[in-house]
Amino acid sequence: MPIHAIEPPRLYRQVADQLRQMIDSGEYAVGARLPAERELAEQFGLSRPTIREALIALEVEGRIRIRVGSGIYVRAMAENVPPPSQATNDEGPFELLRAREFVEGAIAAEAALLASPHDIKTIDDVLDRMKSSDHPSEATIGLDREFHTSVASILGNAVLVRFIGEMFDQRLNPYFQRLSSYFENRQSWQSALEEHVAVRDAIAGRDPARAKAAMQEHLRLSQQRFSRNFGDKLGQ
Repeated sequence: MPIHAIEPPRLYRQVADQLRQMIDSGEYAVGARLPAERELAEQFGLSRPTIREALIALEVEGRIRIRVGSGIYVRAMAENVPPPSQATNDEGPFELLRAREFVEGAIAAEAALLASPHDIKTIDDVLDRMKSSDHPSEATIGLDREFHTSVASILGNAVLVRFIGEMFDQRLNPYFQRLSSYFENRQSWQSALEEHVAVRDAIAGRDPARAKAAMQEHLRLSQQRFSRNFGDKLGQ
């Protein structure tokens, strides 16, 4: 039998495991309200984004219900629900956005040095279609992906284009999708569009430092939108 490397569970999954055990032991009964997100962060000694990722994982499993403007409540488990996979490769939404901030910032800086008029025209075409699209929808998610891969394609490296596409596609995992349901709206789409335009202008202006900063700011603000909207709506 081959030996496989053992990887420790991601931090948010460790938190989810502990909360699940507390629910199963009866410490939090069905219908009970869990402590506020801020309180959980203090109790675990972890960041609120990590707690958010754990709560989203439990909601996807059907263990809790997040009620907008009310709180987080324990749900009765449906019958015949399979146990959570311990070998999942799904990254947490905030973990993913932090990684993209680092990688895509460097790519945008290099793109500013290499972009041709054709490359800028390609990006402009994507932005034009983004401006005329209603969000959220599968079409707008696809256009968002196309913008980021178009920036990466300027470097002429197919591996990077595939890598950026695969990183973006992680937002289609169930945890990211559930968190997005509390976040995505026309206002967030307009903000993201304006940030995309700032990246485009820096690349077209052949300013690598500004392009890197604009891309990193876009992905940082994406994290803030997820954090602010999820917490504020819950009154936490």
